[in-house]
Amino acid sequence: MARKVLHALSPMRLARRLWPPLLFLAILVGLWELAIEVDYVSERILPHPKDVAVSFWELIRSDFVWDDIGATLWESVAGFVLGAALGLALAIPSGLSPVMRRMLGPYAVALQVTPRIAIAPLIIAWAGFGYSSKIWIAAIIAFFPVYVNTLTGILTVDEEAREMFRSLGASRWQTFQHLMVPGSLPVMFAGLKTAAGLSLVGAVVGEFISAERGLGVLVQQFASQLAMADAFAVILMLMFLGLLLYGVMEWLERTTVFWLHDDRLVARSRRRAARAEKKLARNGGVPPKPRPTLVGRR
Repeated sequence: MARKVLHALSPMRLARRLWPPLLFLAILVGLWELAIEVDYVSERILPHPKDVAVSFWELIRSDFVWDDIGATLWESVAGFVLGAALGLALAIPSGLSPVMRRMLGPYAVALQVTPRIAIAPLIIAWAGFGYSSKIWIAAIIAFFPVYVNTLTGILTVDEEAREMFRSLGASRWQTFQHLMVPGSLPVMFAGLKTAAGLSLVGAVVGEFISAERGLGVLVQQFASQLAMADAFAVILMLMFLGLLLYGVMEWLERTTVFWLHDDRLVARSRRRAARAEKKLARNGGVPPKPRPTLVGRR
């Protein structure tokens, strides 16, 4: 395990992975500085990157900003979990039942096309001015990507594989467990990764409308005071929170859908081979009895 970690953190490997985004960042900062130096953009509107970095460091070192970070992170995570749970709970039966799909589909699309900024004041009026309203706004925004991607993944499972499971005598539950779920996971995780970022958007939208704390509140306060460096620093914090949420879902996707990643697949195969060798050694060289197949089981 230590050898794998050291290999992943080797200087050459890190350099190959980091130089393209760092190069783009250098170009972006250079154009930013050039626009200010030639007076193309006023410093009152677009501060110097150095001032943004200093403001970011000072805010991180202060005590008050961490309460706002915690509030926004809690609203985003709770809203994502709630929206993802609702999306999965409705997408799975919709994928298995055409009647359920025709019944829920139009309303899911109607909710998606309705501007969430228009219904956010209503949610705040219903759920109050605390965390609950922001969580519900984040959940509503995160719901649709999970719902539509999970439904799409279930409906696009290979029909020949379904027919093979039927010929082997697999029950509907066995087909769902061993075919539909693994087949829909890649598409489902694409929706989860999208929803993770959108939940942060929903939380900030709720904070813009009415909140006492949160990074959205800080952005409004700094912008109204024309403290643009501080406002950009808070936006950087929001960007890092979004990357954190996306990174967690990316890690879960690489861990769960391991067959799409060669390194994970090889590592998993090696672990299984090592366990099989240990089990064979404990049994005195006698292989274990094979597990029953799907044939004849209903």
